[in-house]
Amino acid sequence: MKAVFISDAHLNGNARDGYRYLMRFLDSLKGSADELFIVGDFFDFWFSDKNSVYPGFYDIVEKLLEIKKSGASISFFEGNHDFFLGDYFAKYGIKVFPDGATIDLDGKKMFVSHGDTVDDSNTAYLLLRRVLRSRLFYAIQKEMPSPILWCVSRIMSRISRSRNGGERSSNGLAVRMSTFATEKFEKGFDAVILGHCHRPTLERRVINGRVKTFAILGDWISHYSYLLYDGGEFVMKSDVPPD
Repeated sequence: MKAVFISDAHLNGNARDGYRYLMRFLDSLKGSADELFIVGDFFDFWFSDKNSVYPGFYDIVEKLLEIKKSGASISFFEGNHDFFLGDYFAKYGIKVFPDGATIDLDGKKMFVSHGDTVDDSNTAYLLLRRVLRSRLFYAIQKEMPSPILWCVSRIMSRISRSRNGGERSSNGLAVRMSTFATEKFEKGFDAVILGHCHRPTLERRVINGRVKTFAILGDWISHYSYLLYDGGEFVMKSDVPPD
């Protein structure tokens, strides 16, 4: 079993270097990966209907569908910048998880989540999150013409970043995530994999004779990092951009 976990590309159009580097990396996965897990904030904003995609995302969406056609399973975990993903991707057989979920790889019980709700003291953000994911907001955005919707999406993305982005790379958030992972290990999980913090982290702990793995995936903005699971082992890697 070969699986790849990535998060926090924050794509907002096809002009950025990160978009091109990610396209190159995804191309390398066709025919080589069994599972691709995209663990939140892949897009810096995402709203769509069943048939319409923001023009700047056409190429990357087509690349994901090519990977799916090559035989890989793809799972999206929604973040604080991309949600309502199922409206578009479900029809292609791509799994979408609005929140964290338990997955099984080679008999290992893993908890995977974007991680934006780990800090339950950030009440202002959690309230905003509930509003953005509410049925009312869902219904409102469905009635908006696409150009207006994409403009609103950018505004909401900036608001979300201001509410929750200041400490994404902080030691405090990383510590909270580590504590969260410990609690999951105590409940029998073998691995906890999170995004959101933008700090690539890979820790192995031995608890009751079993190896436990805690990972924060980093990002595709400055680290170009991803987690590789291959043959039962986790390795944190970086797809270094070309000079």
